[in-house]
Amino acid sequence: MSPRTARPRHYLMCRPAHFTVDYSINPWMDPAKPTDTGTALAQWDQLHALFLRLGHTVELIDPVPGLPDMVFAANGATVVDGKVLGARFRYPERTAEGPAYTDWFRAHGWTQVRDAEHVNEGEGDLLVAGERILAGTGFRTEAAAHAEAERFLGREVVTLRLVDPRYYHLDTALAVLSDTEIMYHPAAFDPASRAVLERLYPDAITAGAQDAQVFGLNAVSDGANVILPEAAVGLAEQLRARGFNPIGVDLTELLRAGGAVKCCTLELRH
Repeated sequence: MSPRTARPRHYLMCRPAHFTVDYSINPWMDPAKPTDTGTALAQWDQLHALFLRLGHTVELIDPVPGLPDMVFAANGATVVDGKVLGARFRYPERTAEGPAYTDWFRAHGWTQVRDAEHVNEGEGDLLVAGERILAGTGFRTEAAAHAEAERFLGREVVTLRLVDPRYYHLDTALAVLSDTEIMYHPAAFDPASRAVLERLYPDAITAGAQDAQVFGLNAVSDGANVILPEAAVGLAEQLRARGFNPIGVDLTELLRAGGAVKCCTLELRH
């Protein structure tokens, strides 16, 4: 097995200064259960510090009061070859996040920024895998947004349909490990999409229900290190067997809103 090589990445993140769960737009969110903003901040700070220790560049967008889900930066846009496809959210509770993120990009010198025509929730449903984009639909992002992304971003887009409401974004059911490798939870997809994944990635790591339910697939890989929820011990073993270095983190407070490592991390591809 050839050694894995980490590549320095450029990320955008948002501190969960206003994190709470006061509405429910996915099965993980229960406003009746109290959340602890201080705990969310402490867990997020550990993830942020880990990225810096691994040699990655992390920029920050200011959190906006009244937008508790803005911490989930991956949903804010999709960035490929310096092009920024802004997000357009399905639920009104998150609508204002889209302009907040595109405003940040324009203010920071990104010149190719597109305001989305169709509903897409950024890297929540548009995952870059080498020269293709794996694109989720079924709960949030519209299928029409896949064609919009393909035209604007200039990459082949492969549509995948999600069928389990617990895995409402693609990045909760599938993680890109390298340009040619993924891991995913087969039961989250319809039969046609499972067949596509089996054809494109016959050697993919597959996650069982236990690892999927702790959001083990909501992970970030730099090509060698894979940061994932620490409770996903089965996935960590599989990753280690493939030559990756799994690093477990605790983001259980953010999981109360249906997010983990990848949700907090938007990659900026210049």
